[in-house]
Amino acid sequence: MTKTEIFERLETNHNQFISYLDSLNESDFEYAFSDKWSAGQQLKHIVLSVKPLAQGFLLPRFLLKIIFGKANRPSKTYEGLVLKYDEKIKLGGRASAAFLPKAVRFSEKDKLYRTLRNYIKSIKNSLDNYTEDDFDLMILPHPLLGKITVREMLYFTAHHVVHHHDLIKQYLSKKA
Repeated sequence: MTKTEIFERLETNHNQFISYLDSLNESDFEYAFSDKWSAGQQLKHIVLSVKPLAQGFLLPRFLLKIIFGKANRPSKTYEGLVLKYDEKIKLGGRASAAFLPKAVRFSEKDKLYRTLRNYIKSIKNSLDNYTEDDFDLMILPHPLLGKITVREMLYFTAHHVVHHHDLIKQYLSKKA
């Protein structure tokens, strides 16, 4: 997937997620199945997970390279990254403390939508001048996947929101 295709996927997936959440009434937005997160908490989790990228990509490239190093392998494909993530989840991988959302009220959703859209826009703007080579050369730490390339981190970010979108649909289908 090219840089342009990745940006399109990021925006599309996050916009579809927000549109779906915006179609939920207050009861559905705040409903939590069993001990799972509500739709609002899923939204907050996505915001919490995108925030470090938006902030980190504001740093100069050379600094990111100094801090995290360079890749010693080619980037995985989108499908390969999704497979690796799904395997980690099946093995019990869960969000670390920094990404655990507290309860989210229906009245907070619009602010969270704006924040998420701004983070996605910031990521895209910060990476506009990155080359395709930069996407495969630079690495970043991921709490579950370890060191991954910028391209893989963007693949993850595009997939992660779909994963949580699907979880919300699954949990709401069980609502009595």
